[in-house]
Amino acid sequence: MAHGARRDSPELPDFSLLKRLARDQLIYLLEQLPGKKDLFIEADLMSPLDRIANVSTLKQHEVDKLYKVEYKPIVSTSDQLCFLIRPRIQTVKWICDVANADKAAGRLRRYKIIFTPQKFYACEAVLEEQGIFGDVTTDEWSFYLLPLDEDIISLELPEFFRDNFLAGDQRWVRTAGSALHLLHSLYGPFSKVYGIGRCSKMAYESWREQVEEGEQTARQAEIGKVFLIDRDVDYVTPLCSQVVYEGLVDDIFRIKCGCVEFGPDVTSSDKSIKVMLNSQDRVFNEIRNEHFSNVFAFLSQKARNLQTAYDKRRGMDIKQMKTFVSEELKGLKQEHRLLSLHISASESIMKKKTKQDFQEFLKTEHSLLEGFEIRECISFIEEHINRQVSMIESLRLLCLLSITENGLLPKDYRSLKAQYLQSYGVDHLLTFTNLRQLGLLVEQQPGETLTVMESKVGKLVNDKTAGKLTDAFSSLAKKSNFRALSRRLNLVPKSDEEYDLRVPRDMAYIFSGAYVPLSCKLIEQVLERDGWTGLEEVTRLLNGHEFAVTGSNGGDSKAKSDAQRIILVMFLGGCTFSEISALRFLGREKGYKFIVVTTAITNSSRLIESLLDNHV
Repeated sequence: MAHGARRDSPELPDFSLLKRLARDQLIYLLEQLPGKKDLFIEADLMSPLDRIANVSTLKQHEVDKLYKVEYKPIVSTSDQLCFLIRPRIQTVKWICDVANADKAAGRLRRYKIIFTPQKFYACEAVLEEQGIFGDVTTDEWSFYLLPLDEDIISLELPEFFRDNFLAGDQRWVRTAGSALHLLHSLYGPFSKVYGIGRCSKMAYESWREQVEEGEQTARQAEIGKVFLIDRDVDYVTPLCSQVVYEGLVDDIFRIKCGCVEFGPDVTSSDKSIKVMLNSQDRVFNEIRNEHFSNVFAFLSQKARNLQTAYDKRRGMDIKQMKTFVSEELKGLKQEHRLLSLHISASESIMKKKTKQDFQEFLKTEHSLLEGFEIRECISFIEEHINRQVSMIESLRLLCLLSITENGLLPKDYRSLKAQYLQSYGVDHLLTFTNLRQLGLLVEQQPGETLTVMESKVGKLVNDKTAGKLTDAFSSLAKKSNFRALSRRLNLVPKSDEEYDLRVPRDMAYIFSGAYVPLSCKLIEQVLERDGWTGLEEVTRLLNGHEFAVTGSNGGDSKAKSDAQRIILVMFLGGCTFSEISALRFLGREKGYKFIVVTTAITNSSRLIESLLDNHV
């Protein structure tokens, strides 16, 4: 049932080293403030920190009490305060307020701010402005990468997407470059780097600068090729409903930092349970990449196997029973507990999805992807908006309609926008501006004159000096070109053939056989061709910024060939669990192992929520 890996697939590098490095550096920074201290941690650093250093580790290094940053006066009585924060101006201003309140009360304390993953000049400028620059010591905790599983590493920077793609704030690009540099110095050198997207190109350049500044050491490479891809290259994939088990769990229960909290409806008790979801959970590991329609059959088979294993103890003599209890029983009990949790989670998913007309949703999505019955799809979206089913889901369908149709007809755009604002409030006007700016929800231009002009300028301008002009044109008319890309790359399999989801034949299985994710298809094509040759038309439709660079690689040929089949894919702006499942499938088919590095795990709700501006 669970797909078997190819016999010759290479071993993945050990990423626990990244955790150890991060923990050692944090302990070193805490010891820079000797004596007992209280530690204030920013809310979104709580979960990542828990994966690196637990409370007992912090207590061993003289951390007395732990507090969450809450932007209000503090109650700490300690003479030493340490703040572990992201480099955000709002948080730095709050720390200034704390320090100035202490000054006014005549209280003397020592303050230390640890910025992670790096400190920005703007934060230091605020400290100076507020007059406490000399009263605090600042440090950087270079905690760039958190391994969530053996093949998933996250930068845990959900704000990267909005900051970079919407606000045009490129401060996190250097962070992405540094993360790549860290991987290169521990597991490189990389033999080939491919990429597509403006942000990818900048991150690559930032990484190259850091490589040239540092010293080179000859080492046995553990990772062969690297592929960088911007989220705005493919918006369709994260906007589609996820139907693989791990994706559905993320959509419904929200996986946070590799951990999910199952509520009373799953645990069948009055309390919630936190469960780590990774390859150590044997039940989860076998169903995570499966289409949801296969999950129940697998879980019931697993339950039968467990029962058989339990029944073995009947008729055992004392010596065999002793061996069974000491060696097998604990593992069976653990597996039994996890199995019942995943069965309850699957039932809960079924209930919620049946209530939400999930089948109708999928049918509409598939029609949009195939370009059929668009009028019926618009009627379904209108009904969805007018019934006020879900603010986020309505926007998601509108964006999917716009991207797949290369923009909405002016009358449709105005009508759907008016209905949405009437249903969910006029304060969403700014949200529509954000979506238009990203090219997610746009009106078709009459005659499409700008696009012709844009393509002419694109052809004329190749040199760097005039590159800004091309960027200006492409941002004026962000075209999705989805239909043309779909035809060129065969993203939508022919619907007249029956698709057996139990035996997937391509990556489309992650969307019930309706659509091959564009991001993963690009990776497959580039690896097959060893570059962008032959994909010129595709890159033109994607607004270019593609590159392929050959690096240096040492070591003997056997290890080299193993490393060549380990591909690191870095998503800048977030990646979905469905894409990770598709890459795992591709790896099994082609004998590769993919490591996914992402700025954060995303899904359709997180993507849309990051673009909402309805808090006027």
